[in-house]
Amino acid sequence: MLLITGATGNIGREVVRELGDRRADFRILVRDPGRAAALPERAERVVADLEDAASLKAAFEGVDRLFLLTQGSGTGQAVNAIAAAQALGVGHIVHLSSFHAGFDPVPAMGRWHRDREDAIRASGIPATFLRCGGFMTNALDWAASIREGGPVFDATGPGKVAPIAAADIAAVAVRALTEDGHAGQIYTLTGDEAFTTVEMVGILAAVLGRDIRVQTAATPEEAVKARFPNGAPPALAAALVETVEVARGDITGLRTDTVARLLGREPVTFREWCARNAAAFR
Repeated sequence: MLLITGATGNIGREVVRELGDRRADFRILVRDPGRAAALPERAERVVADLEDAASLKAAFEGVDRLFLLTQGSGTGQAVNAIAAAQALGVGHIVHLSSFHAGFDPVPAMGRWHRDREDAIRASGIPATFLRCGGFMTNALDWAASIREGGPVFDATGPGKVAPIAAADIAAVAVRALTEDGHAGQIYTLTGDEAFTTVEMVGILAAVLGRDIRVQTAATPEEAVKARFPNGAPPALAAALVETVEVARGDITGLRTDTVARLLGREPVTFREWCARNAAAFR
């Protein structure tokens, strides 16, 4: 039995879809059953909340392997899940982390992910860590402005990222959940092509057959202010500024061959992703 957390999000939905296609036995942990209505019926649903440790027993009972996706800046959700996994005998955790956790020095947002990884390691439960780069689905944040004829806001200027499709992350996650040999591994997952935001917008514009303007932030502070016009908590604001600074400074774009090596095929390209999701921008 597999337990999937974050099942209604961009990545979790793809994990669930792939498991459904494989006719696997799996359970999804959901806070709001209504949001899971469109997920495969074969998935067993358990209502629980990773923020509420007392709610987790029913979700974790009888589970062999766990896909752990947590939210927020702390380790609370992860600690609750780990405790339930230890108490109920889960044998393997596949954890969605960030490639920032592998940076040296580790930026603040990467530290949050590293702390969760360390908590899992300390539990003694065998684990696989999926350290993901930028998500292609982040481009969906542009959709509302593009539909209204507005610009795309560019926070990272000359910085490049090799974005990865949620379907590729999910395919690796399902391999780690359903096959032996992945315990103790750290997989850094990226796409095969690195772009600036302007270059990504250019690809999307070509797919849509229209012009899209780009508005580039002059400084990391301006980028954070644009995202949180009414202000962000100081710790979060500082972490975001640091993250934008790191992103702007990477003018090459970290790329790995991990997806191709594990799946035996090339990663989804950003142009392919744009074509599949064009309706969201129209």
